[in-house]
Amino acid sequence: MSRMGDANTGQNIGEQAQQVGQNLRDLGGQVRDAAREKYGQLSDQAQQYYEQGRQVAHEWEEGLETYIQEKPLQSVLIAAGVGMLIGLLWKRS
Repeated sequence: MSRMGDANTGQNIGEQAQQVGQNLRDLGGQVRDAAREKYGQLSDQAQQYYEQGRQVAHEWEEGLETYIQEKPLQSVLIAAGVGMLIGLLWKRS
């Protein structure tokens, strides 16, 4: 009689192990899906930030070009002053 009980217990453990394995596979699939969704969201957000940064840089560039066209002598003198400052700092180090 105890052998029959042992056989049933072995079957139950086997079924439970299969169920646990299936549960783990299901959970793994859910985690994978959640990770893909989060990756997509982060990718979209990064693309938006990139586009915003690119647009701001383009606007800044246009403003600088306009300034240079309106005040060419001042622009050259500012560039020369910045160049001298960088040269002095470079020479000290």
